[in-house]
Amino acid sequence: MQPLVAVLMTSHNRCATTLSALDALKRQCGLPAGTALHPYLVDAGSTDGTADAVRLHHPDVQVMEVGDDVFWGGGMRIASRNSRAAGGPAYTHQLWLNDDVVLDDDALAVLLTVARQEPEAIVVGAVHDGARTTYSGRRGRGLDLVEPSGRPEPCDTYNGNVVLIPRAARDLVGDVDKRFPHGMGDYDHGFRARKAGVPALVAPRHVGRCRRNPPLSGSREPGIGVREALRRVTSVRELPPRAWWAYCLRHAGRRAPVLMVSPYVMTVLRAGVRR
Repeated sequence: MQPLVAVLMTSHNRCATTLSALDALKRQCGLPAGTALHPYLVDAGSTDGTADAVRLHHPDVQVMEVGDDVFWGGGMRIASRNSRAAGGPAYTHQLWLNDDVVLDDDALAVLLTVARQEPEAIVVGAVHDGARTTYSGRRGRGLDLVEPSGRPEPCDTYNGNVVLIPRAARDLVGDVDKRFPHGMGDYDHGFRARKAGVPALVAPRHVGRCRRNPPLSGSREPGIGVREALRRVTSVRELPPRAWWAYCLRHAGRRAPVLMVSPYVMTVLRAGVRR
């Protein structure tokens, strides 16, 4: 069967970055004969002209504009829904692609090669910043990054930056859970896939570049004080308590209560020490 890949993306106020990601997607080469890509972008209230710029420079992308209260998880669910709309093309795979990832020109060919060898598996693309791996599959109790090794490597879950999901796996596991509007949704999806018996494999080599989020930002920013640090860590962008508790209950077992409170306690201690 010829691959038909629905590419799911979200964006918010980083027009040049989003266009760079789409430029790299358009450069994909070495694909199996007949491969078709159908990008679906959900723009969450950008005020920098992202949606219009994408329509101008990449008219093949289906763009939907929503409010700025829609974060990554919600946007990816909407993009998935759009890709499955009645009358649309019957995709063989979905590709999760963050809009800050610049794919190598043969990235999708690498992912599809693994998918052809392991048709039931979710294939994760590791990315780097020029010096080290930044996002990839995750493995072990500490959720350590899985480094590409020259062959497909199993992982327990994954960062959602570059993830190729076969249709059968999507139908079995579903989309990013609505309980997770932004963070945790990718890890949760990977763990749910594992419980459903769907293997996840990291591709043999890196497939693109993506910088890691700054380490001293958000609730970790020095000098913001305890109250502001707590406000940030409990916000949608980090660990909103209701979503974090749902994640802990689902995946931490008896450790759930301790895991639930630990990041908030650490935030208070860290902010208090840095004042």
